[in-house]
Amino acid sequence: MDRDWIAILDFGSQYTHLITRRIREHKVYSGIVPYNIGADELSARKPKAVILSGGPASVTAAKSPVCDKDIFNMGIPVLGICYGAQLMAKLLEGNVAKAKTREYGKATLSIRSKKTLFKDLLSKETIWMSHGDRITKLPKGFRVIGSTSNSPVAAMEHPEKNFFGVQFHPEVVHTPKGKIILKNFLFNIAGCKPSWDMYSFAQNTIKELRNRINGEKVLCGLSGGVDSSVLAVLLHKAIGKNLVAIFIDNGLLRKHESELVEKRFRKNFRINLKVIDASKVFLNGLKGVTDPEKKRKIIGKLFIRIFEKEAKKMGKIKFLAQGTLYPDVIESKSPIGGPSATIKTHHNVGGLPSRMDFELIEPLKDLFKDEVRLLGKELGMPEEAIYRQPFPGPGLAVRVIDKITKNRLDLLREADWILIDEIKRSGLYRKLWQSFCVLLPIKTVGVMGDERTYENVVAVRAVTSEDAMTAHWAKLPYELLETISSRIINEVKGINRVVYDISSKPPSTIEWE
Repeated sequence: MDRDWIAILDFGSQYTHLITRRIREHKVYSGIVPYNIGADELSARKPKAVILSGGPASVTAAKSPVCDKDIFNMGIPVLGICYGAQLMAKLLEGNVAKAKTREYGKATLSIRSKKTLFKDLLSKETIWMSHGDRITKLPKGFRVIGSTSNSPVAAMEHPEKNFFGVQFHPEVVHTPKGKIILKNFLFNIAGCKPSWDMYSFAQNTIKELRNRINGEKVLCGLSGGVDSSVLAVLLHKAIGKNLVAIFIDNGLLRKHESELVEKRFRKNFRINLKVIDASKVFLNGLKGVTDPEKKRKIIGKLFIRIFEKEAKKMGKIKFLAQGTLYPDVIESKSPIGGPSATIKTHHNVGGLPSRMDFELIEPLKDLFKDEVRLLGKELGMPEEAIYRQPFPGPGLAVRVIDKITKNRLDLLREADWILIDEIKRSGLYRKLWQSFCVLLPIKTVGVMGDERTYENVVAVRAVTSEDAMTAHWAKLPYELLETISSRIINEVKGINRVVYDISSKPPSTIEWE
């Protein structure tokens, strides 16, 4: 890796991804690595500094995760955050003990030194705490640079070795000056250069793709969503006619999606596109299936098998490209070896068969969604294409709760079309991360005209978010909700009730399945 980068050792914190994002916002690349990576392996990758993330474990527990102690002998700065700070203290022969009073939420940090990590901060700053242990004895060579009423060692530093530990979370928005703290660590302490942006990413990735592909053909799965669209344009710029984009209509798409994709990519972008109607294959494969994980895996396997079948018709094709993003990887498995829990499998990550006839290319797998949009803009794509709201890889299969049938898919398609139409009319489409309908597996009694009805229920979901890792339910105007409900009930025969989902992530996920 020829650019400056920061290695983040993941100890399972729900905020680890936020550390990554905050660092990238300063135009420095950061990547999550397993907490148990060897110091030699990490050193060979030449990070400018290491950050030890927070985590749910206690360093006082017998089986708590521990990093390679030789990381502290690499000669580069190390910043420990929360659990990472406590682990640093323990490994360097300080003491950590259970706190008499746990500290969660806002606290006031009293700063003792503003020369290094806390440069340009006030003497007292608001921070966000989340811990049950605390450092009771400093390791040799360390000194306290910040404290709270409950944590005498809320921040510490080893000035000669550039080791720092903070008991709070600078990466969350609840620590208002957190960005300044990270900026100080990146530039004043680690000596990073701001070389990470979408222009350099695009240029480097195009070059890397050309070298790796080396004249071979690449199949690209195109769904019409932001991720696969940006992927297709990126590949087209890298390899031109050697890209074969395949759009599979799996019968699980939004209304008019197939026509839109064909027009945009074949006519506007002039990409070599093949459209395949495989809706019957997918509907047969999903027949009777209710478990969401099983749905995702079935869809993933069918996609690959269809790709393999089409590839054989075209002669030898070596590569398959997918628009996998960083959040897909984080949610599908423990982040690159870390201890976080699996939330759900994404069909383009965990749903892949163990044996494939392709070599996989995933040039977007280190990017968050907003970074993909910036990349699309850098590639000259129109805003209408790059600012589409996310659509799940398994499509409407995970928005039709329970069994999948064509009739239920059609009901959902019509309801969703009305919802998006009204969201766009209201001017809120770009302000929302996602807005969509979910068809529930229940029927309710209603009255239409003078007749009793017993029909389906649709849930409306609308959220705001930065990166899909956390999300808040959107407080849509009552008048808009009323219009959406009225139109769906009146225009979609088979639906007589609309409800609104007011759950945030966490504890809920954005999608229902």
